[in-house]
Amino acid sequence: MTTTKANEKPSTDDVLLDIADYAVNGEIKSEEAMKTARYVLLDTIGCGLLALRYPECTKHLGPIVQGTTVPNGTRVPGTQFELDPVQGAFNIGTMIRWLDYNDTWLAAEWGHPSDNLGGILATADYVSRTRLANGEEPLTMDDVLVAMVKAHEIQGVLALENSLNRQGLDHVLFVKVASTAVVTAMLGGNEEQVANALSQAWIDNSSLRTYRQAPNAGSRKSWAAGDATSRAVRLAMMTMKGEMGYASALTAPNWGFQDVLFGGEEINLARPLGSYVMENVLFKVSYPAEFHAQTAAEAAIQLHDEVAWRLDDIAEVKITTHESAIRIIDKTGPLHNPADRDHSLQYITAIGLIYGELTADHYEDDVAANPEIDELRTKMYTEENKQYTADYLDPEKRSIANAIQVTFKDGSKTEEVAIEYPIGHRRRREESIPLLEEKYYDTLKTRFPVGQADNLLDLCVNAERLRKTTVNDFMAKFVI
Repeated sequence: MTTTKANEKPSTDDVLLDIADYAVNGEIKSEEAMKTARYVLLDTIGCGLLALRYPECTKHLGPIVQGTTVPNGTRVPGTQFELDPVQGAFNIGTMIRWLDYNDTWLAAEWGHPSDNLGGILATADYVSRTRLANGEEPLTMDDVLVAMVKAHEIQGVLALENSLNRQGLDHVLFVKVASTAVVTAMLGGNEEQVANALSQAWIDNSSLRTYRQAPNAGSRKSWAAGDATSRAVRLAMMTMKGEMGYASALTAPNWGFQDVLFGGEEINLARPLGSYVMENVLFKVSYPAEFHAQTAAEAAIQLHDEVAWRLDDIAEVKITTHESAIRIIDKTGPLHNPADRDHSLQYITAIGLIYGELTADHYEDDVAANPEIDELRTKMYTEENKQYTADYLDPEKRSIANAIQVTFKDGSKTEEVAIEYPIGHRRRREESIPLLEEKYYDTLKTRFPVGQADNLLDLCVNAERLRKTTVNDFMAKFVI
């Protein structure tokens, strides 16, 4: 005998409702969050402009079909492309993430909340140009900054206790969810429409972490977030045309996200949605490297003058670190491509010790061919410091500690250089601001004449002027 389950419509999942309410009705009252968002904006755009130097990135950019033109299309900074907002989001998102140089959030799940800027900027430019064509007021950059704070918050709070990586899933699912929420709201969606679009994002599934982990680390990790934020724009636009949602996308027994892909665990929001994530986000100020290795790079560079001239005398290099770094970027053996190298704790440490600096060019094949790098890597070992791991997870600290010590064949040792908080940490924010501006200006000069670079720097460091600038005017300033 069989039984038939009643096909009763379920209540909408609380997580969907809470995110939708925040996306539509949330007010951002924190001036610290808005100030930080401004620096996230300039830093993220700068990271994208710098990526345009690399053909492996630019091969992904432009329209899907060559020669396509889009009325009131999205402009892609540093190019002459004007694209539909879905492809525009992919272009901008891919540029942003390519060099692993934009901001970072570390918790049970990690990720890069500024990846959402791909969808936010693409949608804001398209909406603004369309409104102008219809005789309406465009969006301002204040609207963009508010959307950024909200996207950061949604992605980051989801990441606090929901570990996708332990299920083998990639963090860009949270990019897709956050972008979907704020983009649907930017398109004029109400709470019900945002919840519907969010359900689509969760049901859409998540890519696997395969391309981020040895032995398969590869360049997809550099465009995966662009793919996620562009998919969010697509789902938002479908929803605004009337596409239905799925109330229990997360909690449906057997068929919902939690049972199918999350081991039956509950997806939760660990804290009320406000501005916590933007206020505490981590900047990659000096080094384009996976964030768990930022303090290792800084420590290694401090030891460079003492070590670089004695490479043949080194017996071993001890890297003391935290559990997440060991799980994600502790790599021995061959490294096959730049994407593999920038996620290797040992490679990053070796570059710092040998060269006394770390740039994106150090991951390229010509530098990696230096036999001293792999020779030094074979002398390294990692060790977890339990306190480092505890402080990494402590919401009041959120340290990302690493320590480096070099032992020579004669038994002598360097001091152990331990750094708990990287320069982009909230605890070192004031120290980092002038360096962020310098980083942004340097990236501008890789794409624009000095005069235009000066104007773009002045605009972005002038808070009041930037917030009043219309999105269409802002994007126009980045056309080459």
